[in-house]
Amino acid sequence: MKLFFMILGFLTLGLGAVGVVLPILPTTPFLLVSAVCFAKSSRRLNDWFRGTKLYKDNLETWARGEGMTWRAKLRVMGTVTVLMVLGFWMMHSVPVGRICLAVVWVAHIVAFCCIVKTCPAEKGGRCCCHDDQ
Repeated sequence: MKLFFMILGFLTLGLGAVGVVLPILPTTPFLLVSAVCFAKSSRRLNDWFRGTKLYKDNLETWARGEGMTWRAKLRVMGTVTVLMVLGFWMMHSVPVGRICLAVVWVAHIVAFCCIVKTCPAEKGGRCCCHDDQ
């Protein structure tokens, strides 16, 4: 089972890395799956993954419960918006599909703007949400 999680972790890490460069692939969901897989496969891989720039730029503050920076939120919302627009365009003859996509897109934007906490600034890999920094 550990080998399965290790392989899946590297596969989703690769897709997440490609997603940083290509706006059509979402980075954060792939990195979340990678984090879970590496945590289940080996402590060493988990520690390595948590030290990568991808993790630190996209998930570290969220995983600590501090929220996400606006930059990370905009990156995720932008990627999802591009994918939703592509799907919306491809469903030109399926009005119900377009309505579903529109509802999911609006829910996504509302969730990221109103539910996921926002760190006002980032300094040294940590959100500046607390007075102790």
